[in-house]
Amino acid sequence: MNELPIAPQPEQTAPDVPLRLVAREWGRIGITGFGGPPAHIALLRKLCVTDRAWIPANEFEDAIAACNLLPGPASTQLAIWCGFRLRGRLGAIVAGVCFIGPGLVLILALSALFLAEHPPTWVLGAAAGAGAAVPAVAVHAAWGLAPASWKRIQDPAQPGRHAPVAARRRWVVYALIGAGAAATIGPFLVLVLLACGLVEIAVRIRPAALALAPLPVVAFGTGGLGALAWTALKVGALSYGGGFVIIPLMQHDAVTTYHWMTGAQFLDAVALGQVTPGPVVLTTGAVGYAAAGIGGGLLAVAVAFSPSFAFILLGGRHFDRLRRNRPVQAFLTGAGPTVIGAIAGSAVPLALALSHGWQYPLLAAAGAWLFLARRGVVSALLLAAVCGVVAVLAGAPV
Repeated sequence: MNELPIAPQPEQTAPDVPLRLVAREWGRIGITGFGGPPAHIALLRKLCVTDRAWIPANEFEDAIAACNLLPGPASTQLAIWCGFRLRGRLGAIVAGVCFIGPGLVLILALSALFLAEHPPTWVLGAAAGAGAAVPAVAVHAAWGLAPASWKRIQDPAQPGRHAPVAARRRWVVYALIGAGAAATIGPFLVLVLLACGLVEIAVRIRPAALALAPLPVVAFGTGGLGALAWTALKVGALSYGGGFVIIPLMQHDAVTTYHWMTGAQFLDAVALGQVTPGPVVLTTGAVGYAAAGIGGGLLAVAVAFSPSFAFILLGGRHFDRLRRNRPVQAFLTGAGPTVIGAIAGSAVPLALALSHGWQYPLLAAAGAWLFLARRGVVSALLLAAVCGVVAVLAGAPV
């Protein structure tokens, strides 16, 4: 048996929570949610568990664990699930849209400014400065994800019992493969992620279980809006390990394959996704804007987040079953370190995309700010942007 049989639970609702209140509170979190998933989860816990007592603490924690098993942005899925828990499917839609909406409006507005044909000089300086810090931010993101993944692969509760040394070796191999793929063969990263997950299933579970593992369908766009939709779908449906995996999944398509933006502009897009509130996956809006204007930005965001809505609307009542599914657990145990390696490896092409010598000292300073001073990502990007403005106004090339 690959999972413990659990009867589906009836859809739970809280009729005394009006939809207008859901819209207001989730919109407020969407506006104030700077700091990425940890901040989003903390705000949702404060609202739903501590302040309003709408959801029991243990149920909320179980939902966090289940969302972390799903591909795509976990904190967004948690926000959608909380709405689902309070007001069913309609509540999930309202909560998700209001959580995502403010950041989407802001990132499209900033994209129009930063990606304009002739932006002001100070804007170019801010973009170049913030972009210089992005490779350090990528490495920092991978570093932050590593401890939990390292612990997971040695967890005796995981399916199968294997020597800790062998498990650690596999973790290192998966991470190195992911880093190498992100740095060299970006278009094939999705296949690498799937392969490492399947290898871990084969190691931990009998081969017959492979047939029971849920695998995403891989389909390739042919160009234009189809290519944009496929690129966004990879982010929403095939990204394991958090929002920052968008970098290795999108960079090659956006810069090299379809030439929607330059490498420097992609750095700008990643920086915008970090300094704006809401989920980091909203970076897809900036890439979509570069590809096809406002319509492209809206299309990319809609496609990138549609799997998150589908996962909750169709499977929100079965989170216990998902958490106990052995192939899912094993797949994510193998895909996790591969994603972490890919995020770290993406720093190589990101650093190579820097086009001015003055950006490299900023990159080093950002690394020191994040790793030595142990300060936050948003402050690192904002300070780098300010330094970029000063440098350009002082005559540095841009």
